[in-house]
Amino acid sequence: MTLSELLSGVSGAEEFRPETDEEIKGITCDSRRVERGFVFVCIPGTAVDGHRFAKAAENAGAALVVTQRPLGLRSELTVPSARRTWAELCANWFGRPAERLRMIGITGTNGKTSTTYMLKAILEQAGCKVGLIGTIQNMVGDRVLPSGHTTPDPYDLQSMLSLMVKEGCTHVVMEVSSHALDQERVAGCAFDAAIFTNLTQDHLDYHKTMEAYCEAKKKLFAQADCAIVNADDAWATAIADGFTGRLCRFSAAGAAAEYTAENICTKADGVAFDLRGPQGSGRITLAIPGRFSVYNAMGSAVCALALGVPFETVQEALSGTCGVKGRAEVVPTGRDFTVVIDYAHTPDGLENIGKTLKDCAEGRLVVLFGCGGDRDKTKRPKMAAIAAKYGDFVVVTSDNPRSEDPAAIIADILAGLPQGTPHIVIENRVDAIRWALQNAQPGDTLLLAGKGHETYQILKDTVIHLDEREVIADALKEL
Repeated sequence: MTLSELLSGVSGAEEFRPETDEEIKGITCDSRRVERGFVFVCIPGTAVDGHRFAKAAENAGAALVVTQRPLGLRSELTVPSARRTWAELCANWFGRPAERLRMIGITGTNGKTSTTYMLKAILEQAGCKVGLIGTIQNMVGDRVLPSGHTTPDPYDLQSMLSLMVKEGCTHVVMEVSSHALDQERVAGCAFDAAIFTNLTQDHLDYHKTMEAYCEAKKKLFAQADCAIVNADDAWATAIADGFTGRLCRFSAAGAAAEYTAENICTKADGVAFDLRGPQGSGRITLAIPGRFSVYNAMGSAVCALALGVPFETVQEALSGTCGVKGRAEVVPTGRDFTVVIDYAHTPDGLENIGKTLKDCAEGRLVVLFGCGGDRDKTKRPKMAAIAAKYGDFVVVTSDNPRSEDPAAIIADILAGLPQGTPHIVIENRVDAIRWALQNAQPGDTLLLAGKGHETYQILKDTVIHLDEREVIADALKEL
C-alpha cells in the first residue's frame, strides 16, 4: 500500500501531498516497533505522550510521523485528532473491512454483553454468520478468540474485522464502550444500527460528569444509520436528540415508542412478554430471569427486526437463548441453597439483580460484593445502600482493589451501609465466599456480585487467578 493510498479519506490529510509516494511497510503508534518505511502516529495518552518519541521514530526510518502539534520533522503530518487519524489509518491498512460487513454497535452502562449474545443468536437463526466483539470474549462464528478490552484498540479491531470478512462473516455485533468512543477507537467504522441500553452512574472517574458520559455514548449514533433506543431510560431523549437516521424506540413501561412490551410475566426461571411493533406482535419467552432481561431482549429483537429479520425467527431464537457467563449465572451446587454470580459492579446493576433475586428467593438473600479501586468512589456508599435494601445479610469484601488499599475501599462502602444492617466484613474475597457458603441456610440465595465472567483479581500491580466457580467447587467439598 502506498502512502497516498493509506491516507485516502483520512481526517486532516485532505491537503497533504507527500514528497515521495513510497510503499508503506507498516503502521504503529508504538515507537519501539518503527522500521524503515513505517508510519508512526503520536498518540497523546493519559500517562505517556507519543510526541516524546517522534524524533526517535523519524531517526528509525519512519516514512511519515503523524502529530497533533507541529514538531518540525522532515516528513510530518499534523492533524486535529491523532486518535481519529490512527483509527482511520488502521481501517485503510486492513482494507476498510467494516464496509463489507453489517455492523451493529451496542452501548450503555448495563446490558451490553447480554444484548450482543441475544442478537448474535437471532442473526444466526436467520442464517447469518456472525462475528462478536465484547467484554467476555470475541467470536468468529463459533470460534472463540481472547478479549482484552470491551472494545479493542483500532489496530486490533480492524485486524479482527478483516479476519471476520475472510472467514465469511456477514454481520458483526460489538460492544462499544464510552472509553472507546471518547478515544475514537471506532472512527472509520460505519454502523448499520446502534443500540442504546441505558445510562447509569459508572466511569465518572474518567468522564467526571453524567453529561460527559452521555456525550461519549452519543458519538456512536453519529456513525449509525439506525438507532434502537430504550425509551424508558432517563437519558433516552438526550441520546436521540439530533439523530437524523431511522429511530426505533422501545419501552416496557408505557413510554412513547415504536415497539412496546406488554403483559410482562417475570418468574424465577425467566421472563415472557408480548412484543408489539410495526412488523406485528407476538409472545417472547426467555429463560433468563429479571425485568432487565426484558429490556435486553427488546433491544436485540427490535434491532433484528429493523435489519429485516422475520418476527417468527426472532421469537424462535430468543426462546432458545440461555444466559451469558457471569450474568445472573446460577452455579450448580447440589445443595439446598442457590448461588448466583453476576457482573453487577454499578449501583444500577446491583439494583437490577438484587430486586430480581429478592422477588424469587425462597429464604434469605445474602449479598456479597466489593467495589473496584481507582474508580468512581461515589458508587461505593450507594452500592452499600442497595445491598442492604435487598439483602437480608451483606458480606462486604474486595473486588479489584488495584492500587488502592482494600481496607480504604471497604471503609467507603461501610459509610453507606445503614445502621443495623446485618453484615460481616471479610477483606479476602476467597475467604468471604467460603464463609458465605459455610453459613448458608436452607432456601438461601447467595449473590456474588462484581466479578461476573472475570477469572482474575487485580491487587496493586499483580493479577492473580480467581475464578469464583472454582472457589465455590472447592468450598463445597469441605462442607
